[in-house]
Amino acid sequence: MSTLIAAVLLAALATYALFGGADFGAGFWDLTAGGPERGEAPRELIEHSIGPVWEANHVWLIFIFVVTWTAFPVAYESIWLTMFVPLTIAALGIVLRGASFAFRKAVTNPQARRIFGGGFALSSVLVPFCMGAMIGGIVSGQVPSGGKAGDPVDSWLNPTSIVIGLLAVAAVAYLSAVYLVSDARRAGDAAMAQYFLRRATAAALVVGVLSVIGLIVLHSKAPHVFDGLTSRALPVALVSVLCGLAALILLWRGAARGIRVLAGLAVAGTVVTWGVAQWPYLLPESLTVDDAAAPSGTLTALVIAVAIAAVTVLPAFVLLFVLVQRRLLPDEGVPDVADRVAPTS
Repeated sequence: MSTLIAAVLLAALATYALFGGADFGAGFWDLTAGGPERGEAPRELIEHSIGPVWEANHVWLIFIFVVTWTAFPVAYESIWLTMFVPLTIAALGIVLRGASFAFRKAVTNPQARRIFGGGFALSSVLVPFCMGAMIGGIVSGQVPSGGKAGDPVDSWLNPTSIVIGLLAVAAVAYLSAVYLVSDARRAGDAAMAQYFLRRATAAALVVGVLSVIGLIVLHSKAPHVFDGLTSRALPVALVSVLCGLAALILLWRGAARGIRVLAGLAVAGTVVTWGVAQWPYLLPESLTVDDAAAPSGTLTALVIAVAIAAVTVLPAFVLLFVLVQRRLLPDEGVPDVADRVAPTS
């Protein structure tokens, strides 16, 4: 039963990386788009693409917290006690990001719009970095088992954490750029399609470089996970890499189908690779999945609850994204206030 719950948890992490990650990546491109005039076109495409769905994606993060707390309370306690700093920063970043995204559309003052835009963009980079840094701390053994607290700074600001944090930012930037190329092409905007195509390629190159650096760091700092990456998780890692490369090839060839799926499989496959490489530990090499599991009655009740949620919630998510892809939802429900303000003479 504990293995099934661990698989569900890993699937939820991959799903959050897939959907929430695309939104965070869009914020990265918002940050690097340039000044108000230069960055106007890419920012308009970004707002149009993520507007109808960005609030829904953090449901997966809440699901991850609840499942971990219920099924693996000992690991949950250790992670929170050790990683409370990056977890707090990430939580505040998510709130700041959402508020800034909403307020930027509701104000007309150019300076205020820049401030809110900066809050949205900076938090979009900070949150995935903190989450990647926490993963780096876990895989390198910085989180002690038994409900004990590790070092609140070194646990997430160490070579492994920094490399994986940067890799997380680059990966979501790649995913988002691929999605935005497809959105631009559907909208008939060839200039924006080429704009994000170049950025998707650059992000993919950065992901490749950071992945190599990450392997070197893992070899010395996280030998168990490195051994898993080069053995049982190697097929998953190769599939992930091939999907990412295939998505880029299709983008450059101008293909209309399959690009989003391949890019999504590349990013989700990275998360699955981590889980398989770390198995059977939740906290390498001190706490296994079986040792961290709650009593069997709790796990059974949790499986039932997850099954009910899958039946009731997943169809709503599918419907939401189908409506978005078919452009049947408005952008944030109301027009941008700044667009409705007539210029003064």
